[in-house]
Amino acid sequence: MKTWALYAGIDWSKNLNDLAVVDRTGQAVAAHRFEATPAGVREALAVISALRASHGFSRKSVPVAIEASRGLLVTALRQHGQTVVPVHPATVARYRGRINPGNRKKSDAGDAALLANILRTDGHLHRPLPRHSELVEALGTLTRAQLRAVRTRQHHYLQLRSQLRAVHPTAVTAWAHLGGRLFRPEAREVIALAPASGSAARLTRRQIRAALERAGRTRLLDAETERLHALFQVAALRNPPMVEDALGREVRATVRLLSEACASADELAEAAGELFTQHPQHPIYLSFPGVGLLTGSRLLAELGDDPNRFATAKGMAAYAGARPFTWASGDSRKVLHRRTAANKRLAACGHHWAFSTLTNSPECRAYYDRRRAAGDRHTAALRRLFARLLSSLHHCLRHDEEFDASAWPRAPETPAG
Repeated sequence: MKTWALYAGIDWSKNLNDLAVVDRTGQAVAAHRFEATPAGVREALAVISALRASHGFSRKSVPVAIEASRGLLVTALRQHGQTVVPVHPATVARYRGRINPGNRKKSDAGDAALLANILRTDGHLHRPLPRHSELVEALGTLTRAQLRAVRTRQHHYLQLRSQLRAVHPTAVTAWAHLGGRLFRPEAREVIALAPASGSAARLTRRQIRAALERAGRTRLLDAETERLHALFQVAALRNPPMVEDALGREVRATVRLLSEACASADELAEAAGELFTQHPQHPIYLSFPGVGLLTGSRLLAELGDDPNRFATAKGMAAYAGARPFTWASGDSRKVLHRRTAANKRLAACGHHWAFSTLTNSPECRAYYDRRRAAGDRHTAALRRLFARLLSSLHHCLRHDEEFDASAWPRAPETPAG
């Protein structure tokens, strides 16, 4: 970060926020407490604007440090054109201890001044928030919500499977050979109809067929009906009737939660895909092998569309956790996988993206095989492939070009035998 004339820090809370402004020498030049309201934000910005040191000074040239990267206050500051620099609370705590190791007291006004001084002394170590478009900000909200919905869906799936083992063990394996298993609508429909071994054994073929039809199944209805009917007739260990009924009610409740989580994840994924296709860069993302609407949405949401965010492809790969870092101390030197200092959502998305290219791109498969032959393990080879894909993505975004597989080294041809 370049040298500024003034530096500001905001210690935020639910209701009242403290603003402090210091000059280049660390001298406090302003302090103000304001509410988290539109009028309060205007008051804080007016305090900064009143500190006109020269005709070249502008309120927007004062960076603001705050212990948050999102929220209504951060959004309001950015909408007014203010440069916002997020600082992790753990970093602030360490700075506080460095200044006065024996004092453990916390002061909101003191923390605001401390944030301003962090920018003054070590501003070059902290990056301001990138300036993404509104569409990308909305896309990021949708993709992260969809990821949370997927995790909730997985939680209810594991919960349902555990409950079924105690009351209806046959249902755990009834759809195990099919894609989706208990996530399948037909599985949830049949289990909701008969959540215990006793009620499942009393199901008629007509009831099972009707449940499959309600779930949307249209093919091989008779065969699937017969298979499930025969499976449920097999004797299984059972609980006492009253206990079985209670456990069955619990299973029905979990099935409803699982169905709601599945619907939420699908709805958010569809909304993210629709928003993604409105962005002018979406054809570039979709031109890469293994990238569909959801993967492209997550990549665009996490990388953003600020053209000045990543100056080099190495910086983009490091942000995604696809480049290693060197740990050195004395005679010890290690090259390790970047785990914490990276965007974990982007790293997870990149792992799945690289894996999906193995069956969609001969060039990517050849690169993966070369890395495996060189001694890399599966995860390390995928990580290197992800870094290579990000390098190509960085080039394509910089030059507004779609991906060209011919730019990758092709696999050597196998001689005819």
